[in-house]
Amino acid sequence: MSAKPKTYLVTGGAGFIGSALCRYLIQKANARVINVDKLTYAANLHSLDDLKDHKNYSFVQADICDRKAMAEILSNTNPDGIFHLAAESHVDRSITGAADFIQTNVVGTFVLLEESLRYWQAMSISSQEQFRFLMVSTDEVYGSLGETGLFHESTAYDPSSPYSASKAASDHLAIAWHRTYGFPALISNCSNNYGPHQFPEKLIPLMILNALHGKPLPVYGDGSQVRDWLYVNDHARALHLVLTKGTPGEKYNVGGRNERTNLQVVSRICALLDGLRPAKRPYLEQITFVDDRPGHDKRYAIDAGRIENELGWKAEENFDSGMEKTVKWYLENPSWWQPLVASGELGKRLGLGTATK
Repeated sequence: MSAKPKTYLVTGGAGFIGSALCRYLIQKANARVINVDKLTYAANLHSLDDLKDHKNYSFVQADICDRKAMAEILSNTNPDGIFHLAAESHVDRSITGAADFIQTNVVGTFVLLEESLRYWQAMSISSQEQFRFLMVSTDEVYGSLGETGLFHESTAYDPSSPYSASKAASDHLAIAWHRTYGFPALISNCSNNYGPHQFPEKLIPLMILNALHGKPLPVYGDGSQVRDWLYVNDHARALHLVLTKGTPGEKYNVGGRNERTNLQVVSRICALLDGLRPAKRPYLEQITFVDDRPGHDKRYAIDAGRIENELGWKAEENFDSGMEKTVKWYLENPSWWQPLVASGELGKRLGLGTATK
């Protein structure tokens, strides 16, 4: 007799990482998934078209700031665990409009923790011991590194942007709920994700689509900022492992060990497109250097040793293999991104340092 599938609630499941996680949980982990998403501009239910009729998948449109809605969803679905990914996540947007980041990332996390705590406290002891709440966070909470060194789980928080500050606050709340109430919360801090279904305001999909449309490829400053890149499917696998095998109250850094400068990333995209979709001139000629982002962190790099050594996780994709898969996906799936391009909103410069609301 097969074991009963675990039921997981995924907040922000219509987003980039959330949709990848929903697919992994159903297709690889044989789980039941309740996707809770407000459906803001960056959410896209078409990213989950392959799951919409699956018996183990259901979607609920709701805002994590809505206390009543969160209480009802928890009561009605009885999850065995929660993956909390719902968040405003674009640094440039946080610079010109921080209020949405504070509301969703801080207040929303607080509301979800409060209702999850009540739900957990009403469980039987045996169910309480099995339940987990995973706060999915970012390496940006650590601030900026110099030319050497790595972020460790013990690295002090030093956020630079309104976005990273709001994520740092949500991390602190999750740990406080564990220490104060015994609530079984964990935290994962990941490096920059890339892959299919990423909303094209982020670097990699924006560069791909701008290149295809003959538009400038804007590189901030001199392009020397360094990021560690993590393929999104590797991240989804890590999140499931942290929630099921990790220790409550602990943090796990998830990184791909793929450090690249922003200019190297854009140059690699150009080289791949030159081979896969040749244009009249090399795509590198579309690169344009623009004013840098205010407070732009110089370098991020993750030490993923803990999750590798303690939980047995390791990234399967290296930068070259993951980038080739990513570029090919955007070339082969214009029906997903064409409506976004048609909206006329993509590529507009945000985050130049003046708050607008």
